[in-house]
Order: sequence, then structure tokens, then C-alpha cells
Amino acid sequence: MVAGPILERPLGVRDGDSWVGVVREPLPVDAVGSWAVRPDCGAVVTFTGTVRDHSEGRTGVTDLTYEAYEEPAVARISGVVDEVRRRWPAVGRVAVVHRVGPLVVGDAAVVVAVSSPHRAEAFAAAAWCIDTVKATVPIWKHERWEGGTAWGVDAVPLTDVDPADR
Repeated sequence: MVAGPILERPLGVRDGDSWVGVVREPLPVDAVGSWAVRPDCGAVVTFTGTVRDHSEGRTGVTDLTYEAYEEPAVARISGVVDEVRRRWPAVGRVAVVHRVGPLVVGDAAVVVAVSSPHRAEAFAAAAWCIDTVKATVPIWKHERWEGGTAWGVDAVPLTDVDPADR
């Protein structure tokens, strides 16, 4: 797959209580978690997805490259954040920032943070958020391992957020 150009936005876009982005720089994981804290929210759940040394049928993965069309990716991430707020109205802050470009094993590839008054909704919203980002956002992974290189084997056709769940 050939992806379009990524516009440089060092830390993504923060708008009120939402922070979304597709960035080339190392992810500001600690800053995202700290930003999600609000005085009216007693729970902050932060998820960080990192590059691992294997994937299905591939051992010895050494590095990978994520590619994306920035505008559609950011628009879809924003839509996921909007849906999080619809499903869990008490949620305070929501952040989703995904890295593109070359990464090595151990690098942070995506960070999601959700704050809410109580832990149950923070956990549920964060889990739904990362699962939905993975299924709906046009970001592709090209892996390199000891035996070669290829696009990630876990790629699936993109879907829209399911309105039937509403």
C-alpha cells in the first residue's frame, strides 16, 4: 500500500478535552497521561501499544513502519473520540495519538488515555476506543524480520463505527 504524505504536527491536535493525532515523533506517553487528569475525574486509564518482536507467523521482527493518510486518519480518530463521549457521557478527557514512520521493538506506537469520574467507565471507554481505532482508522504496518519484509498479516478491511450499537 502506498500512503499519502504525513503533515508534521509535533503532538497532534488538542481541542478542549480531546487530543488526537497522527505524528512522526516519539509519542509523548507521559504527557498524554498527565494531560488526561482532571479534578472532577477520579480515574485515568492509559493504554500504550508498543512494537513487539513477533507477529502471527513471524518471529524475530526487528522493526516496522506505520503509514497513514493523515487527514482521513485524524478524522476517523476524532469520530471515535466523539463516539466515546456519546457512549460514556461522564468521560472527561480522551486522547488518541498514533505514531507513523519507522519504529523499533519497544517503541510506543499508539497511546490512548481516558479520564472519568469512576474507573469502570474509564476502562470500558479506553478498551472500546483502542479496539475501534484498530478496526476503523487507515493506518498500515510494514514489518521487517529476520526472513524478510511484508505488510502486517493482521490487516483487515476498515469498517465504520457501528451505528447499530447506538
